Amino acid sequence: MTTRFAPFRLKPWFSERPWGRKSLLPWYSDTGTTELIGEAWLTGPQCLVETGPFAGRTLTSVATELGGEFPLLVKLLFPAEKLSVQVHPDDAHARAFGETRGKTECWYVLDADPGAAVALGLKPGVDVAAVKASVADGTMEKLLEWVPVSVGDMLFVDAGTVHAIGPGVVLLETQQTSDVTYRLYDYGRPRELHLEKGLQVIKPKTAAGKVAPRMIDGFTRLIEQKYFVVDRFDCGELTEASVAFDGPGCLVGLAGSAVVCTAEGEAVLNPGQAVVVPAGGDGVIVDTELGVSFMRCVAPV
Repeated sequence: MTTRFAPFRLKPWFSERPWGRKSLLPWYSDTGTTELIGEAWLTGPQCLVETGPFAGRTLTSVATELGGEFPLLVKLLFPAEKLSVQVHPDDAHARAFGETRGKTECWYVLDADPGAAVALGLKPGVDVAAVKASVADGTMEKLLEWVPVSVGDMLFVDAGTVHAIGPGVVLLETQQTSDVTYRLYDYGRPRELHLEKGLQVIKPKTAAGKVAPRMIDGFTRLIEQKYFVVDRFDCGELTEASVAFDGPGCLVGLAGSAVVCTAEGEAVLNPGQAVVVPAGGDGVIVDTELGVSFMRCVAPV
């Protein structure tokens, strides 16, 4: 018999970044610091459980007790300046370098200023030698495919894709649980570059790009990939939504508050926070009200 556990809410963990913001309003009124915050980790290993019998423990501690690592790292990104130009390894390259796994990810655009853009991949004909040369002369940005973005866009960032994020956006990032990043170019900031490894994992052509949404029985399927499936639920007059989970995952609040319920217990879902739904259940019931929106992020099994 499979043991089932109640869903539980996590406290976001805020990561300082030189390209971040001091204010994360309207998402967060207090980050606990006056430093620039670039990322809010919603399912980071160090995030603390706020509800239920696991309250006060880290996600890593709970996941270990329940049978392993939580497979998805979900974040909110708040760039006020350009992020570095970087690349992530796939699983094979990561293991060759002694890492546990690679880092494939996706970005959902929650907010975007006019003219906001991200870089996804290299322009046709650009090879690794050209990328290496561009580091020295500061021209790497010119080698990238810059993609305009607007609210509601979903972008797939395949491992091996050279990429960057411009300012003026708020992104919900769903990725493999990994923080392996090889920084190729950083606009002169005094941070370490990782050219040797980064140049080895670059793929001139990948599957990266915008993904068209699909309506499926009351929700919007935003992306479906090997490592994650991400859906959006927008509740009109519904007061109760049945949300299935075909693997471990979480719900992320976007607007309004809801209650995530199972027979084992419940947790309130707030905007900018994640409620983890451990593997072993048949799904959850989400008690909602008019105007509630949330995301379902699942690691397929």
